[in-house]
Amino acid sequence: MIQIIRDRATPEQIQQMLEALGIYIKLAVDIQRGILAGGGELHADCEQVLLEDGSKQAYVWGADWYPLQ
Repeated sequence: MIQIIRDRATPEQIQQMLEALGIYIKLAVDIQRGILAGGGELHADCEQVLLEDGSKQAYVWGADWYPLQ
């Protein structure tokens, strides 16, 4: 499940984002707006969610996150 995170992620949101890949989370981060989308199978999935939410392509970067369990 892809989540848009505007504040600190809750444990529940992290768990939902982990459902796609299990041990790590694909992210797209809007460096201008200070938000991220995470939880898809591809960075592009998360990027699309941010673009639909009003982000501009030039400010969106992909990342992987391995949260400590």
